Amino acid sequence: MEFEKLVREAIDRIPAVFQAAMKNVAVVVRDRPGPEAEEEGPDGEEGVLYGLYQGVPLPDRTADDSGTTPDLIFLYRKPLETDFPEREDLVREIEITVVHEIAHYFGFDEETLERYGYD
Repeated sequence: MEFEKLVREAIDRIPAVFQAAMKNVAVVVRDRPGPEAEEEGPDGEEGVLYGLYQGVPLPDRTADDSGTTPDLIFLYRKPLETDFPEREDLVREIEITVVHEIAHYFGFDEETLERYGYD
């Protein structure tokens, strides 16, 4: 599928040093946010959800976190395609969303992401 191909390409553009550090992480494409978004979503925040990181960020991990199921990065196809109908815009937003969610895996907060232009 075209959308999944764009996601793979976005992941391939991430610098190799970060790709190598991503252990036990699965990227999952869903049409729309599901129950995982309700459980993990910030309270009171409005807007469209394009992606979600679900797991324990690397800086917060302990020995108890080893051997657990993979962390998950969800990407939501329908909201992205609806809000970015032009292919070039869609490609860019997929990349922004992928980087944003991977940054949460590495423990970056929203303020840090904003400083780097991924808000």
